[in-house]
Formats: sequence, structure tokens, C-alpha cells
Amino acid sequence: MDCTDGVKINFNEEWVHLRKSNTEPIIRVYTESITSQKADALALRFIKEISDL
Repeated sequence: MDCTDGVKINFNEEWVHLRKSNTEPIIRVYTESITSQKADALALRFIKEISDL
């Protein structure tokens, strides 16, 4: 986990980076995985987790 600019969580073959926007009242979610479908699924997983808080 890296907390330099938001929170970046590394997994085996993918990662997610969450950071607060400085210009809008939103949390930006960036992901990377071995396919775009897996990256989208990872983003949706974290969006749901954040929404449930």
C-alpha cells in the first residue's frame, strides 16, 4: 500500500488508486489489471465499498 497521493493498493496482477479531487467533491478511482474488464470490475468493487461507508 502506498499513501503518497491518496491510497494505492497493489494486488498480484492489478492495482487500485483512490484519491480525493482537489477541484471537485469526488473521489477519483484509477485501476489497472490484465484486461480492461478486470480493471472495470476492480473499480466497481471499490466504488461499492466506498458507497457503503
